[in-house]
Order: sequence, then structure tokens, then C-alpha cells
Amino acid sequence: MLFSKKLCISFCLFITAYFAFAQQKKYKIHTVAFYNTENLYDAVDDPSVNDADFLPDGAESWTEEKYKTKLQNIAKVISEIGVGENPDMPVIVGLAEIENRGVLEDLVKQQTIVESGYGIIHFESPDRRGIDVGLLYQKKHFKPASYKKVPLVITSGKVTEENKEEDKNQSVDISSKRIFTRDILLVSGLLDGEEMHFIVNHWPSRSGGEKKSRPYREAAAVLNKKIVDSLYNINPDARIIMMGDFNDGSKEDSFKKILLTNGRKDNIKHLALYNPMEDMEEKGIGSVAYKDAWSIFDQMIVSEPLIRKDFSGYRLWKAGIFKMPYLVQQTGSYKGYPLRNANGEVGYSDHFPVYLYLIKEM
Repeated sequence: MLFSKKLCISFCLFITAYFAFAQQKKYKIHTVAFYNTENLYDAVDDPSVNDADFLPDGAESWTEEKYKTKLQNIAKVISEIGVGENPDMPVIVGLAEIENRGVLEDLVKQQTIVESGYGIIHFESPDRRGIDVGLLYQKKHFKPASYKKVPLVITSGKVTEENKEEDKNQSVDISSKRIFTRDILLVSGLLDGEEMHFIVNHWPSRSGGEKKSRPYREAAAVLNKKIVDSLYNINPDARIIMMGDFNDGSKEDSFKKILLTNGRKDNIKHLALYNPMEDMEEKGIGSVAYKDAWSIFDQMIVSEPLIRKDFSGYRLWKAGIFKMPYLVQQTGSYKGYPLRNANGEVGYSDHFPVYLYLIKEM
């Protein structure tokens, strides 16, 4: 009798476990990433931009060998972003600080990522350092329908002898006072048949001081808001992912007062934007460090439809910062910082990549 009871209990437990397993939901998952690659230049002189430091006889002694090492490093990072929850490489990768289309063509041929069959979307920006934004996409999953660069036209104040040197750092045309910065990239298309929009940014830097340069980033925020509003006007259920190196944290006015982002899912209204990076920044987590202070300048922001629980297609699961040990400086005064080029050695970047997961119930 005792044996029969044990057998009966074991059978019941087996049946319960079987049905629990059978009823588990299954999801399809994609990783979307952004990475500021920090000066991904080739070693060839381009007279139209200021790339003098990244030539064999330049300040960085930038040789073809170093360029190839940098490509291998960036490709390694891309191949591993998000593998903790998704073994596949990112379906979409936004990139900043790339010199031209040629470096992207060289990048997608790297052994570690070539199997993903990345396509390239890139436009030249007017930035005088020659750095642009771009986007890689897995052609088997994403079909671009339209893509364009949206010029960010901003001007500085009056020219004085005092600010001429600062203006050089911001790529300013001294005669017109236009700041030649990176354009914004807007890409729309079908991700496994579902319409998605990606906005890739690299906002003006804090050169000359945060306060002095703040209006430039706020102008970039205004332009992003116009892009988002135009997409919402066409489709109130537009699924939008805004990504980039914004050179502003998640709590700055550019986000909270202009883009009207919110870091609390339960407070997101229709036609609004959700910023999953806010909570990370509140906890002191960062993607970039300066004077031992961490900030999340690299962010992934999504439109409200991507966080709806009842949405049938792809939606946001969670976001993160990719910070593997090999990306971190292990010694010296910059221990713990992102491992960038230093002392003649080729590193990765002064930024950590950021990413998010999109999931869809199967």
C-alpha cells in the first residue's frame, strides 16, 4: 500500500510538471544594440575631413595594422552583445564615430560577424572630424523600406577671440557660426514582417562646458521630438527605438522637458516615450566615465506601443549595458574605465555598448 501511494504521488508530480512545462510560453527574441566605437578611422588620408591624427604619421600613429586590430575588437564586441539571454548576434546595431562607409564595409567582413550577413545604412555627415552615425542590420530579419539623414542645423553665438579655440572643438564655421555636427539617421522597415523605426543619434559634445553646449543638445532633442511626432502622426501605434550617444544623462532637460521621456512604465501615456536607462542611472550605473563619475550618455528609448502588455507583436523585454571584463581597464589610474586606445595600444572604446531585447510570443 505504501509503495502504491508513493507511486501515485510520483505520477501526480510527473503529470503536474509535464503540463506546467507544456504550458510555458515560448518567445522569439531579438537584440538591438548601440555602440559608440570611438574614432573608428581607416588609415587613409581624406582631405575633406580632419583625420590627421589617425594617419601613420599622425598623433595616434594610426597604421593599417592598428586599424585592422580596431575592426577585430569592435566586431568581437558586436558578436557578443546580449548573448546572456540571446545567443544570436544583434539584429540591429546603431554605430557612432565611424569615419565613412568603407570602415563599415570592412567591419561587416570580420570573421566574428560575417555569418550574420549585416547590411549597411550610412550617410556622410558634415562633421569636420569626419565621424558619422550608421546602422547595421541582419538582412535575413530586417527589410529597410526607407532611410534618410535628418540634418541637425544649429548655430553658435557671436564670434569672439575668446571662443574661437572652443569653436574649433565643436567644428564651427567661424564665418556663419553653424556647428557642423552629426546628422540624425532615420531608418524604417520590417522586422520579421513588423514595421519598426530606428533613430540613430550622436548629439553635440560638451566641449567648451556643459552649460555653454547645452543648447546644441536641446536643439537635437527638439529635432528628435519632431521625428517621433511625425511617425506617431502617421501611425499612433508606431514602434520606435531611439538610440545613440546623447552626451546627456537621462534626467537632463533635453530628455525630461523636450522629449518628455519617462523611466516608469506605469506612468507612460499614449504617444509618449519610455526610457529604461533612467533606473540604471539612478543606481549609479554608467556607460561612460569622466573624473570618476559615471553617466549614461548612451541610451535606448522606445515608444509607448513597445511596452504594451497586450501587444501581439515585438515589444520591449529589458535593456542593459554590455560590460564584459575585457572591455574594462584593469590597471592604472583609469582602472574600471572603458578600455580605449592608450599608450600606443589599440583598445575598444571610451563607451560601453548599450542594448535592449525585443520579444514576441510564439
